[in-house]
Amino acid sequence: MSEEQVTTQPETNGQSAAEVVDDTVEPVPPDPTAELVARLAQAEAQAAEYKDQWLRATADYKNFKRRADIERGELIRSAGAGLLLKILPVVDDFDRAIANIPPEIVETPWWGGTQLIAQKLRTLLESEGVKVIETLGQDFDPNVHEAVLYEDAEGQDGKVIAELQRGYRLRERVLRPAMVKVGRG
Repeated sequence: MSEEQVTTQPETNGQSAAEVVDDTVEPVPPDPTAELVARLAQAEAQAAEYKDQWLRATADYKNFKRRADIERGELIRSAGAGLLLKILPVVDDFDRAIANIPPEIVETPWWGGTQLIAQKLRTLLESEGVKVIETLGQDFDPNVHEAVLYEDAEGQDGKVIAELQRGYRLRERVLRPAMVKVGRG
């Protein structure tokens, strides 16, 4: 054999090249702990995802319940507001009748009973949260006043100088704005 052939051929100790390769590569048995660790990591990620979804669903439910309670309360208040708006003209009629009663009727028991009915009606409105909007001498506020007339009044510019129809609030909301006469000048 030549020198080149000896150096290029691996020493096989009488084995073929295929046998030499098989001896150097041994099959690696699968590691059961590595597989379990991977499955555990996957299960933990899935559990974290489920927990996040559960927390979001819980928050969504709480928000829905809060919105539904608010809407239910507003619906009840608005339903009551419709009825109260229908009662206000009756209150206005009682107030006009009281203001224009003839002197001979004032002392009769019938009139005292009529005034009691008007007082009960006002008490009922107050118990429902209805309050009269103060107008005379106040600055004109378009949120609570409806200007029907403007009249020249020295030193009363932008002030309410007369109330033509009472206005009412239902708690914080304007139920009916007051019709007023506003001064100019």
